[in-house]
Amino acid sequence: MQFTDLLLIDPILKALAEEGYSTPTPIQQQAIPILLSRRDLLGCAQTGTGKTAAFAIPILQLLNEERSKNPAAPRRIKTLVLTPTRELAIQIDESFAAYGRHLNLRHTVIFGGVSQHSQVNTLKSGIDILIATPGRLLDLMSQGIISLRDVQFFVLDEADRMLDMGFIHDVKKIIARLPERRQSLFFSATMPPDVAKLADTILNKPAKVEVTPVSSTADTIQQAVYFVGREDKRKLLVHVLNDKQIASALVFARTKHGADKVAKDLLKAGIQAEAIHGNKSQNARQRALSNFKSRQTRVLVATDIAARGIDVDELSHVINYELPNIPETYVHRIGRTGRAGNDGIALSFCDQEETDFLKDIHKLIGKRVPVIEDHPYVLDISVATVTPAQPRQGQGRNGGGSRSGGQGRSNGSSNNGSFRRGTSSADSANSRSGSNNNRRFGNSGRS
Repeated sequence: MQFTDLLLIDPILKALAEEGYSTPTPIQQQAIPILLSRRDLLGCAQTGTGKTAAFAIPILQLLNEERSKNPAAPRRIKTLVLTPTRELAIQIDESFAAYGRHLNLRHTVIFGGVSQHSQVNTLKSGIDILIATPGRLLDLMSQGIISLRDVQFFVLDEADRMLDMGFIHDVKKIIARLPERRQSLFFSATMPPDVAKLADTILNKPAKVEVTPVSSTADTIQQAVYFVGREDKRKLLVHVLNDKQIASALVFARTKHGADKVAKDLLKAGIQAEAIHGNKSQNARQRALSNFKSRQTRVLVATDIAARGIDVDELSHVINYELPNIPETYVHRIGRTGRAGNDGIALSFCDQEETDFLKDIHKLIGKRVPVIEDHPYVLDISVATVTPAQPRQGQGRNGGGSRSGGQGRSNGSSNNGSFRRGTSSADSANSRSGSNNNRRFGNSGRS
């Protein structure tokens, strides 16, 4: 099945093609026709299955259909997507921006922990789609800034996580303010009794979709992790890339601003690099990708969403400059290398606040990523110690020798493979810098 088989309108198909998408994932194949028929949906699916596109694409199409009938109508909030963390909220917002870039629709994202001023200004200018975390949404509702009376599509995302984080009462308050006549979408990775009970209060005769997320990494990919302080990551990246046997590297940063900064730092160090993300024009993104594929650019720095359409033959290295807070994203990232039976190397930088993300990755993939301690910027995370298998000093792609990018450590310490893991929790709500909240489809890209 192709996206062209799903009865999608041309502007959305064009945006998907620009993102490099042609084949829908299983949840997209199942959910999009259901939602286009205006049925409620109960989805048991984790992030990493293509869930966001599964609900964003049909919602955009239905909203566009309505606005086409009355293009001069005032913009009121017709879609509410409720999600537990600002990290997820920003990612969803960027997905709506990408798939709806050729539509005359507006969206914004709101979350706590930052000033509400710019968020309020965007809301007052009129929007069609609101992506929100519960606390900030209730706050702005109590101030009379947000009304939900016109909502036609309601998405509750990561419902089990929402309950785990103690948002159940906030969610119930928000649901009580929604119109009774609406189309509701409910997504949860697991369906324990309390989550199922909440779903029953939201949905009306829903269709059910259940998919299994990607959870394994290819055997052709050699993985390793460096423990390093956040302030030393830039120096470590340059150190690793000084290994000339690294022919090409796709480096993942968490934000657009971060991607630009990493690329600039590499250029200052004499390493040819370009950044690719949604704030760049389509032509600029395509040019950067072409330069990378032709090896004119050795390093491409990308955000997760911008990298989804990247498929480069014989990519030797993927480097996680920052660990993703969603473990499935790690699997998708490193899957860019080690394709078609070729060898690949995936390196990750982990600072003190990212150790919980690493634990989640280990749990998902069912094994521990070997640690490289043979580098100059070792961060001693000494709360707990486990010893995984020694990292293989394997061969790079096409027979090129590589030590996973590691060089001799300046203090002479040997790589004993010990994995020291801290217990500090990285708050995903603070793990990502804010994004531009005032985006209008058609003139803004995504991360």
